[in-house]
Amino acid sequence: MGIMGFLRNRAGVIIVIAIGFAIVAFLLSDAIRSGQGFISDSRTEVGEVAGESVSYKDFNQRVDQNSQQFKQQMGSLNSQMTSYVVENTWNQTVSGIILKKQTEKLGLVVGGDEIVDLLFNNPTQQVKQIFTNQQTGEFDRASALSSRKSADTDPSGQLKAQWVALEDNVQQQRVNEKYINLVKNGIYVNSLDAKDDYTNRNKLVNFEYVFKEYASVPEKDVIVTDADYKEYYEQNKYKFKNATETRTFEYVAFNAAPSKQDTLDAKVKIDKIAEGLRTSTNDSLFVAINSDTKSPIVYQKKGQLEPALDSVMFGASKGFIYGPFFSNGTYKIAKLIDSRISPDSVKARHILINPASSGGLDKAKATADSLKNLIQNGADFAALAAKFGTDASKDKGGDLGTFGRGAMIPAFEDAVFAGTTGQIITVATQFGVHVIEIEKQIGSSQVVKLAIVDKALAPSSVTEQGAYQKAQSFLSNASNAKQFDENAKKEGLNKLVGENVTPIQGSLLGLEDARNLVRWAYKADKGDVSNEIFDIGDKYVVAVLTAIKPEGTLSLEDVKKQIEPDVKRLAQGKVLKAQFEKNVSGATSLAQIAQKIGVQVTPVENVVFANPVIPGVAQENKVIGSIFGSQPNKVSKPIEGDRGIYVYTVKSFTNPAPLANVLKVKEQMEQAIAQQVDGAVFEVLKQKAKVKDNRANFY
Repeated sequence: MGIMGFLRNRAGVIIVIAIGFAIVAFLLSDAIRSGQGFISDSRTEVGEVAGESVSYKDFNQRVDQNSQQFKQQMGSLNSQMTSYVVENTWNQTVSGIILKKQTEKLGLVVGGDEIVDLLFNNPTQQVKQIFTNQQTGEFDRASALSSRKSADTDPSGQLKAQWVALEDNVQQQRVNEKYINLVKNGIYVNSLDAKDDYTNRNKLVNFEYVFKEYASVPEKDVIVTDADYKEYYEQNKYKFKNATETRTFEYVAFNAAPSKQDTLDAKVKIDKIAEGLRTSTNDSLFVAINSDTKSPIVYQKKGQLEPALDSVMFGASKGFIYGPFFSNGTYKIAKLIDSRISPDSVKARHILINPASSGGLDKAKATADSLKNLIQNGADFAALAAKFGTDASKDKGGDLGTFGRGAMIPAFEDAVFAGTTGQIITVATQFGVHVIEIEKQIGSSQVVKLAIVDKALAPSSVTEQGAYQKAQSFLSNASNAKQFDENAKKEGLNKLVGENVTPIQGSLLGLEDARNLVRWAYKADKGDVSNEIFDIGDKYVVAVLTAIKPEGTLSLEDVKKQIEPDVKRLAQGKVLKAQFEKNVSGATSLAQIAQKIGVQVTPVENVVFANPVIPGVAQENKVIGSIFGSQPNKVSKPIEGDRGIYVYTVKSFTNPAPLANVLKVKEQMEQAIAQQVDGAVFEVLKQKAKVKDNRANFY
């Protein structure tokens, strides 16, 4: 009773404590699961640059925009291209934030008149790309002005938002240019620098040397110690800075590519499809039902088809069937539907009637017919376009310029290329109903229309299941790194390595889309075997994480395997140098040294300091630098080069003629330095900006 009374009297306090404990436990469990603190925004932030967060939403919008631009140029994106777009967008974002902070500190601005000039009079490259006339290749200023004017009245606001983004980009780009130019204007080369550079490029030295490679020391005579590793590491520590964390993993791949039986079965199916296409009376419908690629059937000119078809279809008769043939992993059959002589390009204008704002498709067609009659009876086409048109061309009297095949949608294209000059026609497309005037048709060439059915050669379920079961069996018997190695050896599997993989890397050698595998690697601990089988292309992959290299200067342990050849060379160098020092002692000429160590004296002429190469051997900066600092006719001490040990004697120096034009050399040096400013400035600022990169959590 005492305990129950205590609980009743303090129930409120106990409940509050319990709720508080539950909240803390929830936060703790969430933090443990995510591996981050309570107030972490890493699930909504792609990163942080100089204290400014980069939200996933904003960054992903930029990625989408850049992806769309990339698709317009390349047609489609694979995993490698996608990774490139993400990386490029990140670099743009980082540099944008860093440079913006710098330009704001300096108070650099771009005036309104300057923006107008950069958009319409002396457009930037970005603006040119958007508003370049496809036929002339020239910047279309009228189109740019019309688009900007339309943005102010665009009911959706989408065009307005695009222009705001474009103007912001142009403005910041110009501000950045001003900043870089300020830095470039601060570059100065004095007369002493110019004279030194001139001397380094023109002063000649003639010398003789004896040389022995490190590799000449037998391995049995070399004992590599931990002290050797430490010595080399300390001397070369600056080389081992990791710009970002990297991870290394080993993996085995189980092949699920189509088997011989899969190929035979696919060939039987495609032969049946070929017979169906041969007897088809509705080729468009047949292609839509049977083809993997659902692309519209359009006229194409020579050079636009793939080579196998391009070589036969322009001389074939209607109804001709080519194939089946195999191309890029796909079986294809092609049927010639039509062949004709057609214009190469067309100049046209149109009035687009939008069914949504006209009361439906029937009313839009009726309006189009009325406009057609008015135009045929002498009405002003441009005036009607300005009044009834619903796209950007209305501000230009409906003018679409001159365009070739492929520039317009199929229904529109078929109508204008099949019509005649001066003809007024109406055509319905997915955009609405068009009233079109064909103003001019230019050139003529043969075009063909093909019905193409394609079927990708794919593995059967039996093939895929067989490969997956092998991967599953391997994984079930490999719970740690030791078992992974043992099973791979037992089954005779080839272990592949993903070495020093970066967080955002998208592909590996032989694995085009490996993002899921890379994501796993960045969540795993060293020695972990993947807890899933990765389906990558035509392979099932199981992996084990073998190394984690953190950002910053790597430890000796991290680079030990990497530097092993160099450390071995260091140990060989010690043995070889001791041999040289023994033989050099008391020698008065290179010939004596050469005889003692069993090599020849090699003469060299006309070497310059600026090109420190010993002909026939290698670039030897340290050796050539030592030579230019020596006195003639003296036997040098043994010098450790990159390839081996050298002893030399300088025969003579030839000084160049006095520098006649110091100003010209200074200008050349300043120009060379200025070319490096853009990248160098960004790298310095980036190092000081403390960039935090969380992209691996999202991409």
